[in-house]
Amino acid sequence: MKLEPTPPYVVEIFLQPGEFYWGDRDTRIRTLLGSCVAITVWHPVKKVGGMCHYLLSKNPDEERMVMDPRYGGDAVALIMREIRKAHTEPGEYHVKMFGGANMFPGVLGSDIGRKNIAHGREHLMKRGFEIKAAKLGGERPHYIIFDLWTGNVWVKQKK
Repeated sequence: MKLEPTPPYVVEIFLQPGEFYWGDRDTRIRTLLGSCVAITVWHPVKKVGGMCHYLLSKNPDEERMVMDPRYGGDAVALIMREIRKAHTEPGEYHVKMFGGANMFPGVLGSDIGRKNIAHGREHLMKRGFEIKAAKLGGERPHYIIFDLWTGNVWVKQKK
């Protein structure tokens, strides 16, 4: 994995499960995914964007007014909030999805990753995003690095 040259002042962020981060051209975001899904969004002109790392597809307490990035729908809503703040539109962003592995194949009801993928796609499409690239599924974790100065995302699947 060859990374692009790093700008002189880079903010390095490691997203834990259930976290969301939005940054500018001096930001690198990393995460490690199993059945969780990460969505990256990047604006090629403004060089802003972010990543969410959600654990589950649907928030069981959707009546609450507080968005919880542990859930796919809420994570996409947080992305939308930042897009509005930037005075941009969803169609202007490069969107990529990663993760959703079946970490316990053969265990009944264990394919949380498949549900996470389907729910994330549904929420993105509903809000007018086009998914430009994806590395989804499988049975092994994914390590993700996202550079906001280029929009590049590197994926390494753990063995």
